[in-house]
Amino acid sequence: MGQIKTIPITRVSSISKEDFINQYYKTQRPVLIENLTSDWPARKKWNIDYIQKKAGDQVVPLYNNEPTKGKQNSAVPVAEMKLYDYLEILKTKPTDLRIFFYNILDKMPELIKDIRYPDIGLKFFKRLPVMFFGGEGSVVLPHYDMDLSDLLHFHFHGHKSVLLFPPEQTKYLYKVPFAVHNLESINMDAPDFDRYPALKKAEGLYVEMKHGDALYMPSGYWHYIKYLDGGFSITLRALPKHPVLLSKMFGNLFFMRPFENTMRKIWGQKWVDFKENRMLVKTNNRFGKE
Repeated sequence: MGQIKTIPITRVSSISKEDFINQYYKTQRPVLIENLTSDWPARKKWNIDYIQKKAGDQVVPLYNNEPTKGKQNSAVPVAEMKLYDYLEILKTKPTDLRIFFYNILDKMPELIKDIRYPDIGLKFFKRLPVMFFGGEGSVVLPHYDMDLSDLLHFHFHGHKSVLLFPPEQTKYLYKVPFAVHNLESINMDAPDFDRYPALKKAEGLYVEMKHGDALYMPSGYWHYIKYLDGGFSITLRALPKHPVLLSKMFGNLFFMRPFENTMRKIWGQKWVDFKENRMLVKTNNRFGKE
């Protein structure tokens, strides 16, 4: 087993709009901003207890770290539970159960008054502020967002680690064809370099986030996230403007995803095994001998 090479993501306590645009947005470099939420009511109010008080009896879908198989769609939850009860688990013990893409405008709109859209040069898509919840030890499979948005990711209650890879390193990451994630069999914390030698060439950008931190993840960046203890986050997104990125976004949403879902329905695990094995052989033949 090995360890992926990493370098630290730049940390700043605060940043001006001009500096963010010139140093990070235009250059598409990640940055962690520690005090971007200093004027948010959420910075003082948001913790698991606070969310529990507002949860009511709503039932939420839950996801885990198990690989998807056969005709199963990767977006299918593994269980459902009252949000209050799930948050109680986060407070008391480790769990690999996560809440994914929880749209607060639809599910808990009163939380919107606790946040502010930062004036740092990104035009946010305000219809889609989404939250993510995870328990100690749960991980988010390495992936990039299908809509290729620029992301501002804010963490609350606890700590999480984030490992990023720029788009040009996709060739080393064993990206599954017709998907936006890598092989689910890879342990990114201790990868098997004998089986996945291309990963030795990858170099990630690493950071640990604490309560109130904001992480800028540029368009197309891969992210692997691990909850170091129970907590939750909110992501604000700015949709791509460049024609090339827009065309890729529409291709992902209206061709790649429907095609993948159709092939899974028709061929099931045979399709999954075929495309993953073909990619594995091709990638190892290319990089395993270098």
